[in-house]
Amino acid sequence: MIKSILSKSLVLLFGMTLFYACQKGKMKEIIFPSTDLSSENLIPKPLKIIPTHNAFGLDHTTAIYTSQTDKSFEEVGSFLADKIKSKTNLRLAVNETDAGQVNRMIFINQSDSEELEGPEAYQLYISKDSIILNAKTSEGAFRGVQTLRQLIPETSNDTLAEMPLWPIATGKILDKPNFEYRGSMLDVARHFFSVDDVKKYIDLLAYYKINALHLHLTDDQGWRIEIKSWPKLTEVGGSTEVGGEAGGFFTQEDYKDIVAYAQQRYMIIIPEIDMPGHTNAASVSYPILNGNGKTPKLYEGTAVGFSTFDTRKDTVYAFIDDVVREISAITPGPYFHIGGDESHVTKKNDYIFFVNKVEKIVQKYGKRMIGWDEVAQADIDNSSIAQFWDSEKNAIEASRKGMKVIISPAKKAYLDMQYDTLSKHGLHWAAYIPVDTAYVWSPESYAGIPKENILGVEAPLWSETISNIDELEYLAFPRVIGYSELSWSTEENRNWENFKVRLANQATFLDRMNVKFYPSKLIDWKESRFTYKTIEKD
Repeated sequence: MIKSILSKSLVLLFGMTLFYACQKGKMKEIIFPSTDLSSENLIPKPLKIIPTHNAFGLDHTTAIYTSQTDKSFEEVGSFLADKIKSKTNLRLAVNETDAGQVNRMIFINQSDSEELEGPEAYQLYISKDSIILNAKTSEGAFRGVQTLRQLIPETSNDTLAEMPLWPIATGKILDKPNFEYRGSMLDVARHFFSVDDVKKYIDLLAYYKINALHLHLTDDQGWRIEIKSWPKLTEVGGSTEVGGEAGGFFTQEDYKDIVAYAQQRYMIIIPEIDMPGHTNAASVSYPILNGNGKTPKLYEGTAVGFSTFDTRKDTVYAFIDDVVREISAITPGPYFHIGGDESHVTKKNDYIFFVNKVEKIVQKYGKRMIGWDEVAQADIDNSSIAQFWDSEKNAIEASRKGMKVIISPAKKAYLDMQYDTLSKHGLHWAAYIPVDTAYVWSPESYAGIPKENILGVEAPLWSETISNIDELEYLAFPRVIGYSELSWSTEENRNWENFKVRLANQATFLDRMNVKFYPSKLIDWKESRFTYKTIEKD
């Protein structure tokens, strides 16, 4: 069995180390109570789980080994060791030849198994003595590590051994994503969020196998990314936000820091420069860009649709070329989002002309263009992507043109919608979206878009009504956890009654991460501090 899933070098290492432990008389048989891998509270739910009703004992004598053919596998192993340390206080050696007493091992193995379909597929084989994680790529290994993290109990069962020990249910998990794109969007334009806030959000999303963070970097109320060739964008356009607070912006070094942090968690950053509408912050910084015939002024409100670039001016496209060039140079991901929504004062012919021109600029710098569903009206290439948020007609037109579509319907997937009439934060222009409504729908068949045209699912979080990380978490959690399952797990594996039980058991993780989530009464939360209740009483 082992030889079929491990390289020869790892088989030898495994055998020699266990032989050493047995010779020293250190390895002991530990009998665990019956454990059932299929009843673990994993989110998103894996494709296939086969329990064997025993347990692997994670303790201080466990070591981590990885394939040596790809350095990134060792980096995944180190990431796992760090997370185990933060959860259990166990310090597990990674690829150490002299790791001391080793009774059990975790192998992160690069495999060429034909059963691994796609770069994010993984296999977990958990026995009493070993955990073997197979993946073709380190990206797949990283997804498997998130599953393993969720399998480690929050507290040790120290009645079964001399030292604290964390029993992990045995069995097999065979898994891969339903959609290649699984995202959330964070609006840092209406209200600005710090680098540390964005990093925390990345960590939480990665835990649930989300692989894309779309940053809405510009809008009428603020420009949040440094453009060296046009410095007033941040000096002027970044100086305010909704409600008249101080605003802020990311330097390019800040942005590169966020990108690198996301890369380490196998997540891409998608920058959005919203245009030709939602452009007041740019036009007030450089009035030559303005096309609405009014003198632009700094804007602190929330109304939309009043701004536009001058779509027939060459200077506008020179500006856009500089912006796309500078941001693309520090964004290794494949996508660049041009916005394109709610450009109500732009004439339709001017809008189509604009989108066609900007698509070519994006392609010039090696990126695939994404735009909100309105861009499907333009004569654009089928390599570009439409993000469906409002118009089913536009989304269907995009798929008819052979384009991929990201599913983000406002009345189902917008994280800034209120849970109900009592919600402290959020809006409800699209709908009230309680936790069950957020989960009980099928992206695969929504709006009649063929599944082969669906790139994936994204849950956008607009920030008109929130201004700090606590309020962000209130709107995002727990709903974004459900969106992770909608985008990763197959439709036949999704069930609300089962999901709400697994969701209830996420409370301990969310509390440990100090997430001020909304404690929906639809969920029978397990042992949560419900830290946000204190805030709601203020």
